[in-house]
Amino acid sequence: MNIRKTFILIGWVAGCTGSSAQDTVRYTGKTLSNVDYHHGQLSPAMGVHNIQTMRANRGDNNDITSWTYNHAPMLVYWNNSFYLEYLSNPVGEHIAPGQTLLQRSKDGYSWDAPVVIFPPYRIPDGFVKPGKMDTAKNSYAVMHQRIGFYTSKSKRLYALAYYGIALAKGDDPNDGNGIGRVIREIKTDGNFGKIYFLRYNHSFDEKNTSYPFYKSSNDKELITACEEILATPLLMMQTVEEADRNDPLIPLQKEFKAFSYYHLPNGNVAGFWKYALTSISKNEGRTWQYSPTRAPGFVNANAKFWGQRTSDGKYATVYNPSEFRWPLALSVSDNGLNYKNLLLVNGEITFMRYGGAYKSYGPQYVRGIQELDGKPADGSMWVTYSMNKEDIWVSKILVPVKAMESRHINEDFANPLAIQNWNLYSPLWCRVSIDNKALTLRDSDPFDYARAERVFPQSKKVRVEFLVTPRQNDFGVLEFELLDDKGTPCLRLMIDSTGNILTKQGYRNKSLGKFNPGESLKIKLELNTTTRFYSVTINEGKPNNNLCFAPVESVERISFRTGGTRRFPDADTPTDQDYDLPNADSKSKEAVYLIHYLKTSAIE
Repeated sequence: MNIRKTFILIGWVAGCTGSSAQDTVRYTGKTLSNVDYHHGQLSPAMGVHNIQTMRANRGDNNDITSWTYNHAPMLVYWNNSFYLEYLSNPVGEHIAPGQTLLQRSKDGYSWDAPVVIFPPYRIPDGFVKPGKMDTAKNSYAVMHQRIGFYTSKSKRLYALAYYGIALAKGDDPNDGNGIGRVIREIKTDGNFGKIYFLRYNHSFDEKNTSYPFYKSSNDKELITACEEILATPLLMMQTVEEADRNDPLIPLQKEFKAFSYYHLPNGNVAGFWKYALTSISKNEGRTWQYSPTRAPGFVNANAKFWGQRTSDGKYATVYNPSEFRWPLALSVSDNGLNYKNLLLVNGEITFMRYGGAYKSYGPQYVRGIQELDGKPADGSMWVTYSMNKEDIWVSKILVPVKAMESRHINEDFANPLAIQNWNLYSPLWCRVSIDNKALTLRDSDPFDYARAERVFPQSKKVRVEFLVTPRQNDFGVLEFELLDDKGTPCLRLMIDSTGNILTKQGYRNKSLGKFNPGESLKIKLELNTTTRFYSVTINEGKPNNNLCFAPVESVERISFRTGGTRRFPDADTPTDQDYDLPNADSKSKEAVYLIHYLKTSAIE
C-alpha cells in the first residue's frame, strides 16, 4: 500500500465510531507505553524468555546468514518440534533476490542453522506489470507472505510462501501482479517435498512458471491439503495482500493487512489486522459483522497484531503498543473481548548493524502459533518476530501470565527450573543459560548484551544478596541494577574491564574494591527508597554507604546485564538507516559471569 492509501486508511479508521456499540475487542486498561524508552516503561510479564534464533552476519561465507534483511517470521509446533520460517533478502526490503528460510528446534532454545526452503525464483524475461514500463531481464522475485504454515487434517505439515515482483524502486510486490503462492511439505525425517504452486496471480499459470501446479501432483495428501487451504476462509484471508484483487476465495477483498484470528468461547471468530483493526465473524470468516475498525483503547500502527487463546483458557494479544515498532508488549483478556493490562515482552533494541531499505528499528512483526498449527507441550505461549528486520527471535511467555511476585526470592540454580520465573534476553553471541548449577551470562557480541531480570515483591526497604563469579577481569562488564515498576534504576553496581567493582554516584562512579578472575563475590545490598540510601557489603566486609543516583518510590526487580544502558534509537531518530556500523561483522572475546544464587527479603 502506498503512503497516500495508508493515510486514507488511517483517516477512515479514526473516523469509525460505530464499533463502540457492537461486540468488539477493546482495551480497558489504563497503562500506556512511553516510546521515549525502549521498554515503554512497562512492567514485564514474569518469566518471558527472549531467544535469538538467527543472527545476520555479512562476514559469513554463505547466502543465508550473510543476507542482512530478514523479516516476517512464522511459527508452528509439529512432531514435537518448533519450525520457524522467515523471508530474506541480501540488503533491503523488496530488493531482489528473495528467498524463504526454515529453522527447527526441539525445545525453542537451541535452533538448527537456517536452510533454504523456497529458493530465489527467476522472473520470465520480458515480463511487464500491467500499466508499468519496467521490464524483467535476468530479474528475480522477492518474497512476501502473511501465512507460513499449514497443518493438514491428516497431520502433515506444509510450508507456504509467495513470490512477488518488484522491478524498480518503489514497486510494490503486493499489488496483485506477482507470480503466485507456493507450497511444500516438511517431512518427519527433515526432508522436504517438491515445490508446487498453490495459486497463481492472473499473469501466470502452468505454462510460464518453473514449478508445477499442485493438481498435477501424484501425492493425493498434498492435493487434499491444498484444497483444504483454498476452502478455509480464515486461511485465505491471510493471502489478501498478495492475491489477485478480485480473488473469489478471499471473503473481504479490501487492503487490510496481516490478518490473524482466534475463536471466542461462543464459537465466534475475533479477527485482527494492522493498526489494531478488528471485527467479529459468526461463520468462520465467510462474512464479518462490520468493516474492520480500530479496537477501542488499543494503540498500534503499521505493524502486526497477534492474538490467541492461551493454555489456561484466557486470551492474549501481542503487539507494538505505539506508533513505533517498540516495545513488544502483551495484554490479557478473560473472555477474548475485554483486555485489561499491558505488560512487557521484549523491551530491547540492539544496534542495527547493517543499513537497508525500510529496515525499521525494534522487535516487530510478531506472529504466534495459529490454532490449526499445534500446541507446545509446556503450555507456554510462543511468538516470533524480527529485530530491526535483521535478526530473528522467539519469545516464550509463561502461562498463566503473571505481573507481580508475591513472595521474596530464595533461589539457587541446582534446579534448572529455577530459571522459569526469570526474564531473559539471550542473543546467540550473548547466551543466558544454566551451566554448572549457575545462571551464566556470556557475551562475545560488540553490539549486544545478555540480560537476566528477576521480579520480587514491591518494596520500599529491601535486602538483596547474590553470589557472582566473573571469569575474567581485563575485559567485559556486568552491571547490576534495582528497578521500579517502570524500569527506572535507582542504583547501579558494575564489575568492569579493569578489575574494579564500582557503583554509580550521580555523574561519577565510586570504587568499592577490586576483584580477581574466578573469584566469587558475595554482594549484599540494603536499600531504603524513602531516604535514598543504600549500603553495599562485599564478601562480608565493611558496609559501604551510598546515595541512589535516581529517586524511586519503590523497587520490584533486579537486573544483571553484560553491557551499558541503550537509548538509541529514540522517537526522533531518522526513519531509515542507510549505513553499516564499523566492524559490523566482528566478534569479541567471550566474557563469562556466573550467578550462583539470589535472595531478597524485606527490611522491617
